Amino acid sequence: MKNFGSSPLHNSNNHQTPNHIRERHHRKHGLLCALPWRFSLRGYGFCMAALFLFCFGSLCYQLNGGAPRILLDIRQYLGESTYLNDHGPPAQRALPFPSQVIYNRVGKCGSRTVVILLRLLAEKHKFNLVSSDIHNKTRLMKQEQVDLVKNISKIPQPFLYTRHVHFMNFTRFRIEQPVYINIIRDPISRFLSNYFFRRFGDWRGEQNHLIRTPGMKDDERYLDINVCILENYPECSNPRVFYIIPYFCGQHPKCREPGVWALERAKQNVLENYLLVGILEELEDVLLMLERLLPHYFSGVLDIYKSPEYRKMGNLTGTVRKHTPTLEALQVLYHRMRYEYEFYDFIRDQFHLMKKKIGLRSTSRPPVYPPDFLRELALRTPEPLDEDEELDSDLEDANSWLVHP
Repeated sequence: MKNFGSSPLHNSNNHQTPNHIRERHHRKHGLLCALPWRFSLRGYGFCMAALFLFCFGSLCYQLNGGAPRILLDIRQYLGESTYLNDHGPPAQRALPFPSQVIYNRVGKCGSRTVVILLRLLAEKHKFNLVSSDIHNKTRLMKQEQVDLVKNISKIPQPFLYTRHVHFMNFTRFRIEQPVYINIIRDPISRFLSNYFFRRFGDWRGEQNHLIRTPGMKDDERYLDINVCILENYPECSNPRVFYIIPYFCGQHPKCREPGVWALERAKQNVLENYLLVGILEELEDVLLMLERLLPHYFSGVLDIYKSPEYRKMGNLTGTVRKHTPTLEALQVLYHRMRYEYEFYDFIRDQFHLMKKKIGLRSTSRPPVYPPDFLRELALRTPEPLDEDEELDSDLEDANSWLVHP
């Protein structure tokens, strides 16, 4: 009988068996370590509880609104046709040009002229124009500001929103700040335009003023402007004549107090938040600047402005029965408006500087009322004119003031 136990092959197998056993043991031990089979009873219970809560929460979410976000993303990626039907179009991309513009128009500074142009431009360039009909609510409470800011931010872009309202800082409410634009004019010229417009309207029809100021009595309506200024009526004195600066200063209560604080804050807001503030005395240059700075809104505006059809409409916005006060009244009014004139001079200088940077060459008009002329004015009242001379003078003054609305 062969002794297999003593054969070389058998001896070799017996010699390798322990190594093989160890290798198999290590492999088995490695697989066991790689698989999460070794859990305590507490850990197993915790995992099952977490899985149950996840499934229960997912079920409740689907019953109350829809699928988890990851499923929506997968459906969108796969291009399933029901995605747009269920959840609407994807978020709109940010537009490559300023798509949010606010024109917080200052009263009697050509705003109706510009609004007519904007209506024609909105139809031409397909942007959303929202023009508010609120004219007598420029100062807002905090909640009113919040509501207005939210409403403006919901307008489909690109949009241009315009209203008679003092400057608002959108970043204060954690909303992106729009681009601001505006136009102002010589303060005394603006005051006179507003004074006579409230009483007698414009060339669209003299009955319009009766609708705008129905409670005004005849004594107030036909009050001589010189009497109003020289006898310090409320309408012709501070804070009523402190009008332009609050539009740029903002909603702070101190913005309505004539002084250096409001003036400096208005200047700062212009430098930091306004793309352009023009002056009505150079309206064509203002329109040209807007066309270059905001072409998607104002491209072709000068062609419209100079067209005969527009001129026919624009001429109806001029205030009627406007005439110049006496020199003494002008001087008194100028001193009451010293902060307004300092701001106006600042805006005019900034506007001319921007025109120079862009390379726009044009002849700047002199101020309607030169400061040196008003400062050196003697406090006197001219002799009354004869009846015919006074009528001719009034007509001449009215025609000269109808250049701008």
